[in-house]
Amino acid sequence: MSASVLLAADNLGVHVGNKALLRDVSFSLRPGDVLTLLGESGAGKSLLAQAVMGNLPSALRASGSVTLDGTQSRADDARARRPRWGRTLALLPQEPSLALDPLMRIAPQLSETHELVRGASFDDAEAAALRDLQAAGLPASARQYPWQLSGGMAQRAAAAVACAGGARILLADEPTKGLDAHWRDHTVAMLQGVQRGGGCVVVITHDLRVAQALGGQLIVLCAGDVVERGDARAVLADPQHAFTRRLVAADPARWPRRASAAKAHAADSTDAPVLSAQGLSKGFGGKPLFDGLDVQIRAGDRFVVQGASGTGKSTLGNVLLGLMPADRGTVRRAAGLHATAFQKLYQDPVASFAPQVSLAQSLRDVAARHRCAWPEVLRLLDRMGVPHELLARRPAQVSGGELQRVALARVLTVQPALVFADEPTSRLDPVSQQEAMAVLLDALDERGAALMLVTHDDDMANAVATQRWHIVQGGVSLPAPARPLRSDT
Repeated sequence: MSASVLLAADNLGVHVGNKALLRDVSFSLRPGDVLTLLGESGAGKSLLAQAVMGNLPSALRASGSVTLDGTQSRADDARARRPRWGRTLALLPQEPSLALDPLMRIAPQLSETHELVRGASFDDAEAAALRDLQAAGLPASARQYPWQLSGGMAQRAAAAVACAGGARILLADEPTKGLDAHWRDHTVAMLQGVQRGGGCVVVITHDLRVAQALGGQLIVLCAGDVVERGDARAVLADPQHAFTRRLVAADPARWPRRASAAKAHAADSTDAPVLSAQGLSKGFGGKPLFDGLDVQIRAGDRFVVQGASGTGKSTLGNVLLGLMPADRGTVRRAAGLHATAFQKLYQDPVASFAPQVSLAQSLRDVAARHRCAWPEVLRLLDRMGVPHELLARRPAQVSGGELQRVALARVLTVQPALVFADEPTSRLDPVSQQEAMAVLLDALDERGAALMLVTHDDDMANAVATQRWHIVQGGVSLPAPARPLRSDT
């Protein structure tokens, strides 16, 4: 194999017992190359990255071989590659909560990487950490802990840590999820900077815009198999395999607009709101996120909230749901609603499940608590495309997309009057996104329930919103331009 090859995989596979989860994936990357992996949630994309790293869970076994900077090793020989972590090979995991130390402030995590991995002096490492945070738009977060950051801010912090060691080979698993357009483009530029610096990048993404922007090679995975590969822009422009065509066709930019069943006609102004708030204000550390906000959400509304990362979108939902207090203002719920009628679908699904409890037990507990028959739970899982055998696993043993679909089924078992969904499909491929949103909207329409959706995806917002708000940096909240809602046939 040519010495110029930075990263290569030869017949790479991942197995659990006698079952293959990923089969015979091969590729070769030289300096300046990029490989994008597309595919359905649970197809094995993250497993591929973990197998290359040599960091698979103990129950899984890798096969084939991996070459790092001209040195080949068996894929199952994790110890051969571990000394190269950070310096030659770096991974940006899908979940920031798993990438960042919750007990360390952000700046020390960055400076520690510069010092211990890159070999910088203590003073130089601290200065480099502050420069990285400035570049990531996080200068005010240097002394914060990861749990004090929004999802998008934590994603940017994790990316900065992953790159701080100067590794020439970067594996980036969903690096733009939960990011607004500005920071998505910034992350793409960061990946391209690794390429221009003589490195190579493997990017796992569900965002077709990211795949288009990066170009290079593209591999499409379905059920653990490579179903299509080639030049990224050529494949996306003219996909040959039926699954790739489904992925492209399911991009939110192609979704028809959908009217709410409860709002197919003009809203009756006499309808009492499910939730209302007057003069709502909230800030952290002297920084106002929103101030003097009035909100009314009625049955059947799809209230979409947008804005840059860290401007208070998730905080607004948490205040409205009673998960944190407002600094000023009042929140009122409609009379007669049970305390559990307002539910949250979290942006980080890993953080919303008990880590040591099987998914089956988590779902059974919720079903028993809310008197939902188990067959109904299984029916929801079927509609979400979740195989029943996954329920025997713990949260960390399934993909982020699979776990988010389980979380969505769990929320619907409660039969809520309002669901606050915080970037609920950012971990799903376009096909699963479209299917999951259809199930969610169908279920809410059946119940006449409301949806409050946080998303950075303008196309998704256009497709589902009956109301749109934009949270602007500095604490000002403005309604997005009104758009006529129609039902597409």
